[in-house]
Amino acid sequence: MRLGQIKQPRGAHRDRKRLGQGTGSGSGKTSGRGHKGQRARSGGARGRRTGFEGGQMPLHRRIPKIGFTNPFRKTYQVVNLGDIEERGLDGVVGPEELKRAGMIRKADLPVKILGEGELKRVLTLKAHKFSQSAQDKIAQAGGKAEVI
Repeated sequence: MRLGQIKQPRGAHRDRKRLGQGTGSGSGKTSGRGHKGQRARSGGARGRRTGFEGGQMPLHRRIPKIGFTNPFRKTYQVVNLGDIEERGLDGVVGPEELKRAGMIRKADLPVKILGEGELKRVLTLKAHKFSQSAQDKIAQAGGKAEVI
């Protein structure tokens, strides 16, 4: 058997619907589109934009808009004391050193040090902000917390 000899099974192929071929054909005159209305017009079935509800106020405009996004919000890159201890950083540790250690993404964005974990080393930490628990733990270990 060859590819050219393969036949379709009976009923697999149907002739296309021939529209507008007279009233006796069953789909003449209005050609299956009914009478008037948007869907009877050319381009009417697909010519509506997303969210269009036939002139009714669309859902995305009916629902109340709530909340507020502050455009001046400051976002900090957060680092925990336990992570600094884990990485073995010592001496003066600022944003550049944290970036090199892979603990923050950008050295020029603000950094906040949090007090999660234990700190056993004597460090001088430089950051834009410190949590109260972080300041206490740094002082307890004998180090200094400097605000940039």
